[in-house]
Amino acid sequence: MSESHSLFAALRQSAMPDIANVLERLVRDAPDRKLGRVNALAFAKSEGFDEEQAITAFLHASRLGLFDMSWNILCPGCGGVLDANTSLKTVQAERYTCALCAAGYEPNLDEMVEVTFTVSPRLRRIAAHNPHQLPPVEYFRQIYWGSGVDLPEEGFEAKVDEFVIEALELPAGEKAVISLQLPEAFIIVFEPVTHAAQFIDVKGEPAKERQSLSLVFDRGHQHRETLELRPGPLRILVENHTQVRALPSVCIANDALHDLLGRRRPFLTAKRLLTNQTFRDIYRTDTIDVDQRLKITSLTFLFTDLRGSTELYERVGDLAAFDLVKTHFSILNGIVSAEAGAVVKTIGDAVMATFPTPDRAVAAAMRMRDAMRTLNEARGAEDLLLKIGIHEGPCIAVSLNERQDYFGQTVNIASRVQHLATSLEIFTTGSVLDDPRAADLLVRRGVTPIAHTVALRGITDQIRIFTIP
Repeated sequence: MSESHSLFAALRQSAMPDIANVLERLVRDAPDRKLGRVNALAFAKSEGFDEEQAITAFLHASRLGLFDMSWNILCPGCGGVLDANTSLKTVQAERYTCALCAAGYEPNLDEMVEVTFTVSPRLRRIAAHNPHQLPPVEYFRQIYWGSGVDLPEEGFEAKVDEFVIEALELPAGEKAVISLQLPEAFIIVFEPVTHAAQFIDVKGEPAKERQSLSLVFDRGHQHRETLELRPGPLRILVENHTQVRALPSVCIANDALHDLLGRRRPFLTAKRLLTNQTFRDIYRTDTIDVDQRLKITSLTFLFTDLRGSTELYERVGDLAAFDLVKTHFSILNGIVSAEAGAVVKTIGDAVMATFPTPDRAVAAAMRMRDAMRTLNEARGAEDLLLKIGIHEGPCIAVSLNERQDYFGQTVNIASRVQHLATSLEIFTTGSVLDDPRAADLLVRRGVTPIAHTVALRGITDQIRIFTIP
């Protein structure tokens, strides 16, 4: 049995066999560009698979060495990849700058870090494994743009030709001249390898004499002031001061360019992956460095606790109570995972879990409550009485006690809300129910939340709490 076949056989043991079969076929038959920086959500949609099951399959495939994960810093404006990393630990910069958009961004894990999957060179060599040998148009398609830019499969080169008027491959350390006729338009000289850009506002009377411009490409990531030139002949001297090939191109900032950049699709964010149970199980201690503080602008926290667990141990005995609590943990873990969440930790009889969106947390909470009722009815006793609290907001992803964890006021509030809850109700904050998906979920279930204002220990201002009966 070949190594490839045996690895896919192992993948079928840990992921859905149907998904493993499709991945094996892709690795064997797909064109190179389909196997570099694969968008797991786009893959799931095109093949008709559940997103969470597809993500699980890619994670197990990476664990087996079939695919390599990449954590890419994206420009929120144009969707270009500003930095590519093999690990989240190397996302260290406090600010990333996009020359094409002339803007700087403080990184967050919500929409600025995508996670993609590239077939391992052990399994199959593809052109993207040597990006500096790709044709320029394929460098843009496979390396520069993030997987959230929905580039057309057919006619991509023709689309690019609508806004690129000159392009050049410039070897390391070399100089060259680009000669062209400047049209009256807004022009961008863009170099994707060094992320350099020069804006030129071309207007006024046509120039009779040839105009000149000199550009140096290095790793400085500098954005220069917009130049004003007149339509007519232009000579651009370009110098490559890097150790790799540069790819300067002269582009018109026209509708064709804006249309291409405006084509977007969902992609797997770092936030979503960090709150995925399979990811946490596989990469327990190798996600974030101890000194890293990675911002998340919106994450939903769910806390649970068993009411009267001390009395339970006294009533049924340590061994029976321990088995009951273990059963309860197993049920909660399954529900959290099924709703795209992850258990961050357990504290005594309590659970702290995260979800990428509020509606998944609310759905999980309602399923947890129903599951405990069913378990109690089967036993003929009210032994497992669950208290649940939910809150959504910004936080910081950190590494604590050799575990990927979260820190911030959002976490504190979620924990306090859980302490207020009774065993028959779910307590949530307004920020959770402000989410349209969560509100719609309750409407569809015929549930009307009951509002009241409370003071939480350690929180200065009173906040609005909603009971989900």
